[in-house]
Amino acid sequence: MPENNRDDSLDDLFAHNRAWSAQMERDRPGFFTGLVKQQTPRYMWIGCSDSRVPANQITGLEPGEVFVHRNVANIVVHSDLNALSAIQFAVEHLKVEHIMVVGHYGCAGVKAALSGKRIGLADNWIRHIQDVRDRHIVMLESLPEEVRADALCELNVAEQVVNVAVSTVMVDAWSRGQKVRIHGWSFGVHDGLLQDLELSVNGSKPLDAIYKAAVQRIRYKWSKPGQALTISPRPKAEEPTRAPTPSTDLDGATDHVPPTA
Repeated sequence: MPENNRDDSLDDLFAHNRAWSAQMERDRPGFFTGLVKQQTPRYMWIGCSDSRVPANQITGLEPGEVFVHRNVANIVVHSDLNALSAIQFAVEHLKVEHIMVVGHYGCAGVKAALSGKRIGLADNWIRHIQDVRDRHIVMLESLPEEVRADALCELNVAEQVVNVAVSTVMVDAWSRGQKVRIHGWSFGVHDGLLQDLELSVNGSKPLDAIYKAAVQRIRYKWSKPGQALTISPRPKAEEPTRAPTPSTDLDGATDHVPPTA
């Protein structure tokens, strides 16, 4: 592409920005003055970097109403200080009341993890989703091939909700009585609609049971009629302050959820 074409496209962005700013000031005089004074969002959105999944537009929220962290395939891992710092800032300083972990159907990262396709340096990041795939491989392989990526998308959301919930940020917040809840959602690029995965955590109930119930719902949702199996509840761990000994669920998933503090 010629250099002047690239410059023209960037000039378009600045032109659109000026038009948007002027329109906002005409429609809502003083909007930017108020925006400068404070940032008081009730919500934090942890989503995918995919350009088709813009948090504000999807939820109809204005600038300043949702604090956003995005990365490839909406992953939260305990070694990612970027994500954890964003969560800490949102929880401890902005006092958000809800954290939404949002995946989306058709996610390229999820598809690559499911197929094992190599895409480059990001393979190391996507390995986290492959761990989720491997944990639930029996269940995924029992599903129709055309829905496996969608099921893995939801399983990945469930996994990341757990990762947020067991972070030191959330354990500390809940221990001091702060009211903040984590939700697992998914977004349909094909229809523009959010799906509530009915996975909500506020630190008051056993995380292990919530996670298992979410996995069960995901299996039922994507299984063909009559294929879904009933999962018998496992006995509670005798020592709830320690991580349970790994065991295998009916879908081949390892019970890996650490107890909350």
